[in-house]
Amino acid sequence: MAVKFDSINEAHETFMEAQKMYVIGSAGADGFINVSPKGMDTFKIIDENTVVWLNFTGSGNETSAHVQENGRMTIMFNSYDKAPLILKLYGHATVIHQKDARWDELSAHFEPQAGTRQFFEMKVELVLTSCGYGVPKYEYKGERETLKKWAEKKGQEGIEAYWAENNTLTLDGVDTKILDKSV
Repeated sequence: MAVKFDSINEAHETFMEAQKMYVIGSAGADGFINVSPKGMDTFKIIDENTVVWLNFTGSGNETSAHVQENGRMTIMFNSYDKAPLILKLYGHATVIHQKDARWDELSAHFEPQAGTRQFFEMKVELVLTSCGYGVPKYEYKGERETLKKWAEKKGQEGIEAYWAENNTLTLDGVDTKILDKSV
C-alpha cells in the first residue's frame, strides 16, 4: 500500500542514503519522457524538502532541458536487498550550470570531480513509499570507474568540446543551454 508524506523524514533519509542507485524521471510538455539511472556519491539531502544531485557529463542532457522548460522531476529509490521498499520524491527542480551564481554553493556539498556538468536542486512536494515486493534482489558489487577515468582523461577543455557535440540539444531538438555563457 502506498503511503504519502509532505516531506522527507529520518527513516526516508536513512533509506535513501543506503541505496547505491537512484533513477531520475523528467519530461517536457511534448516529446520523449526521460528516465536516467544515477549512482556514485551524487545525491544529497539538504533539508526535509530540498535535495541536490550532481550530474556528470553523459551521452545526452535531456533532464536539463526538461527542468528548464517546466521544472517537473521525480526521483526514485529502490531497495534491491533486505526489506523491499520503493521511495519516490516528486517536485520541481532547478538546473544550476557552472556559469550560475549558485554553482559554488552547491559544489560545496560534493567532492570536486572531473566531468561535473551541472547540479539539480529539487524542492520536494511529495514523498511516496510503496512495498517494492515486485522488485528483484541484486547484490551490489561496486562503482564503475569508467566515467571518472574518461572525464579525467578528457580534461575540462575536452569535456566542453564533448558538450558542444553531444549535450547542447535533446533528442527532441530542444536547447539545453549547457554552453550558454550568459548569467
